[in-house]
Amino acid sequence: MDKKFNQASVRNYLVQVAQREEAELAEESFMLVEGCQRDWEELPIPEGPIVVGLVGGYLRSCENRKTHFEVIAGKSLPRDRDEKFFAFVDTYEHAKPKRRLFETLKAQGMQFNQPIGFFSDGAQNLRDIQKFLSPISEHYLDWFHITMRITVLTQYLKGIVKVDKQLAEDLQDQLKKIKWYLWHGNIYQALEGIDVFEDDAALMENEYSNLKGFKKHAGEFCVYIRNNECHITNYGERYRNGEIITSSFVEATINEVVARRFCKKQQMQWTRKGAHLMLQTRTKVLNGDLADCFRKWYPNFKIKGNNKLAA
Repeated sequence: MDKKFNQASVRNYLVQVAQREEAELAEESFMLVEGCQRDWEELPIPEGPIVVGLVGGYLRSCENRKTHFEVIAGKSLPRDRDEKFFAFVDTYEHAKPKRRLFETLKAQGMQFNQPIGFFSDGAQNLRDIQKFLSPISEHYLDWFHITMRITVLTQYLKGIVKVDKQLAEDLQDQLKKIKWYLWHGNIYQALEGIDVFEDDAALMENEYSNLKGFKKHAGEFCVYIRNNECHITNYGERYRNGEIITSSFVEATINEVVARRFCKKQQMQWTRKGAHLMLQTRTKVLNGDLADCFRKWYPNFKIKGNNKLAA
């Protein structure tokens, strides 16, 4: 143990460990639901629902320093078991994103008669990962990302009020009603209000310096809600029942899994393969599973003192 290793050696060993673990991961599959409804009904009653949040972050590419590639990170929160992190580079050819998420849920005791709620920002690649993992699943649009877009429009209206007070106040009232309808899951009236808001924004003509930006964001907000209308729920009711309505717990995950080690302070550049393999080791450390990997390969493996491996 007193042997000294340089940084390249440590990195190479880390990659070897991650690659060995990756080789044991089963093949990717479009549908991972097993059995039929009759089999699921015979399973014991599950402990409670599982909530899963997914969010994307970006790393600087070493192949072209002016470009970035996406990293997807998430957290799974069972009611009565420990939370688990997962992360991967979706565009890496051996990522197996759906299989990786499925194995994370399976490690937490997921049953096919167990309700699972998926929260994401509405991006299509995140939606695709969640499909056909469980027969009893609900997919929700994160409330945080709805309010974030409304907040941006509200800031624009604070500038418009200086050049056209009456119009700005009318649009503010419309936006408040739209937000209220969305909060209560009334998508029909929310879409009616959005249509009026979009038309009024498109027809605006005044001296506001950021008018073009306001129209652009208004149009994007309307498209965003229409594209995700089937994933909007009654957030107010969930909130009053103490249920999760936002993937903010996953936003912290991005900082813990990705930003802390990968980009914010060090400004490092990565290959897709290198980032993906590093993420696998990083999440195993956070989950407390890294030592189990070594015990699986080396049955006599022991850790003296604190029974955790840190990174």
